[in-house]
This record gives sequence, structure tokens and C-alpha cells, in this order.
Amino acid sequence: MYGVRHHILEEFPDLSGTITTMKKNNPKFATLLSRYDETDEKIYGIEAQSRPVTDEYVDFLKKERIKLKDNLYSMIKPSVE
Repeated sequence: MYGVRHHILEEFPDLSGTITTMKKNNPKFATLLSRYDETDEKIYGIEAQSRPVTDEYVDFLKKERIKLKDNLYSMIKPSVE
């Protein structure tokens, strides 16, 4: 959706406890989560404020957010199996 935040806890609501625990106990996970949040904030800022940037840059950021989300999920998945 356009101009909407994609908080990781809203993306995976059933995994919120695991995400919170991993954020506290796994530095690599915490770093990836921070990068995810920063990327999501950039996208939201661009879309919500209609900041002038190229479509290519927005596409790059969205692909980066997807990669980070996939990496985060791949770290979470073994913890919940």
C-alpha cells in the first residue's frame, strides 16, 4: 500500500513474542531489524510527503525492504518450528 508503515510486528503478528526476544538476544537480528525499520521509514517518508525522488530509487528501497524482511523471517522460522 502507498504511504503505509510496514512494522515487522504487524507483518508477523503471530510471531511478536519471538521477534521481541530475538531483538533483545540476537545482535545480528537486531541489526537487520534496525535496517528494516530505517528502510521502511525512508519509503514511508517518500510516499507520505511526496518527496521528489526517482521511481528507481523507490523500487530499490522496496526491494531492499523485502530482502530484509525475508532475512528476518529466515532467522525467526527455526525459532518457532
